[in-house]
Formats: sequence, structure tokens, C-alpha cells
Amino acid sequence: MRNTAQLTTAVLAAGALTLGLTACGAGKDSGSADGPLVVAASPAPHAEILTYVKDNLAKKAGLDLEVKEFTDYVTPNTATEDGSVGANYFQNQPYLDDFNKKNGTHIVPVVTVHLEPLGLYSNKVKKADALKSGSTVAVPNDTVNEARALKLLAANGLITLKDGAGNSATPSDIAKNPKNLKFKELEAAQTPRSLDDVDAAVVNGNYALDSDLKPAKDALVLESPKNNPYGNFLAVKEGEEKDPRVKKLAKLLTSPEVKKFIEDEYADGSVLPSF
Repeated sequence: MRNTAQLTTAVLAAGALTLGLTACGAGKDSGSADGPLVVAASPAPHAEILTYVKDNLAKKAGLDLEVKEFTDYVTPNTATEDGSVGANYFQNQPYLDDFNKKNGTHIVPVVTVHLEPLGLYSNKVKKADALKSGSTVAVPNDTVNEARALKLLAANGLITLKDGAGNSATPSDIAKNPKNLKFKELEAAQTPRSLDDVDAAVVNGNYALDSDLKPAKDALVLESPKNNPYGNFLAVKEGEEKDPRVKKLAKLLTSPEVKKFIEDEYADGSVLPSF
């Protein structure tokens, strides 16, 4: 049911985006190698990293780069699919695989740039094991990030998942729940805003940053970067990987300058370079 609602929202949002780009001329032709490369991105840290590239590296590389910010996890892919933007930067491989499968889209990764560790936050307790029996925990409601959230809770002993629970795990895949935790499924962007209404919330790294949460300091538990499959990458519609503008941006996003920017700008470890 929630997937249907999200898809409807995505269609409406993508339509609004197309109109907006047409009206302001920003889409001059985002699919043409002669125009600017328009990249859809989450505000933090993706748009911040892209803006650094635009302001400091793009001109010298001969790249005309335009950054468009979005606060949801749907529109960047639908806009990339319909050509309203030329690329996007906000997601990881399990999420993209699930999105393509459910929506019939043809988005492919180009280059992995960074990891944002997922974290459990609370305004009511200072430690995860202080959560009381029957506590309510907000989790992202998209398939991959919900599974990722449950894996984080399982890795820290709050729940046990059934054998074989993978990248589509839901609360029904919980084998043991010693604290009888209850789960409130919300759009990922809403999880940090729910902190006053729930006992704890699992929040994606970019939304934590948007909400002035410091993952390395504020999270009760934080996802480990070791062997982590959730690195965020630059992505395009299949067939656009060889676009000269995309190749230039991919090279810049994995340059020593960008690595240093990430390490300096997010010194608390909330964003980690993946190259």
C-alpha cells in the first residue's frame, strides 16, 4: 500500500520537476552533451559535495555543472529516467536495485563516492539498551532502508532477524524481540522529525545531517563502514554512462580534492569517502 502511495507521489513530483525545469530553462538540454549536466541530489551531503566540485573543480575540467536539490528518494530517479535531469547522486545499490525492479526504470551506477552510516537516535534515552519494553522505534518505510534499519538493530542486539532475512526484511522477519519493540514506518525524510513522538528513530545519514544531528556523536548506535554495501554513487539512465560530462564528473567526484573535502567537512565521521 505504501509503495503505491509513493509511486503516485513520485509521478506527481516528477511532473512538477519537469515543468519547473522547462520554465526556468535549467533543462537546456540535460540529455545533450552540449548543455549543462543537471544532477539531482539530496541536500546533504550530496549537493554539498557537488557544489564543492562546481565551485572549485568543474570549470578547470571543462564541465558545466548544475545541482538540483530534492528531499525525497523517489523524484531523483524518476527525473533521471525521463530526462528531466542528466544524473543523480543520493542512493546505494540495494536501494537502486529495488527501485528499478518496482518501477521499471533503467538507472545504473557510475562511480561510488561515499558512505553515510545509518544511525539510531533518541531524544528520550542516552543508550540503546535503555529503551524500555514496548518502546516505539521509527524506521524508514522504503524496502531497502527498512531492512537496513532492522539489520542495524539486530547487529546491536535489540532484535534478532530470521535466517535468510535480506535486503527486503520487514518487522515480520523478526525472530526475537526481547524488548517488544514496536515499529512506526515513515518516509525516510520524516524519521528525524519524529524524534519527539517516538522513543527512537533510525535515520539515514543525509537526513541526520539535514536535521543538525551529528552521527558520530549523537547516534546511540551507528552502522559500521566495514564491508558496507551501502555506498552512495553517481547514477545515470542506462546508456548515458559514456556521456563526456558524466565521465568528467565521475573523475572529479573521486579526485584527491574531493576526498580531502569530505574528510575535512565531515570530520566527525558522519560521511566517509569510499574511494
